[in-house]
Amino acid sequence: MKASLLLALVCTAVLAAGARADSPREPETLVRKVQEYAQKATAMAKSAFGMVQESEAAQQARRWLSDKADLAKQRLVWLKEKLAELWKQMPAA
Repeated sequence: MKASLLLALVCTAVLAAGARADSPREPETLVRKVQEYAQKATAMAKSAFGMVQESEAAQQARRWLSDKADLAKQRLVWLKEKLAELWKQMPAA
């Protein structure tokens, strides 16, 4: 997916640079603009992928916390039951 997105962004950069070139007979200008747009497109793609990865990590963390919270609740219920049993077994003072 990353490669196809980058390819699409580079193609867009080439088309945009061609449209903005002062003259099609100035290849240096076209090359410079293509490089500029490709760098911008690459930076934007990296930023987008970074946000997606952060989002996925956050989702995994929320799932993990949710699973652990359920386990903690189960353990607290078990502990409460054990404490109640111990309390009943204690001799009256």
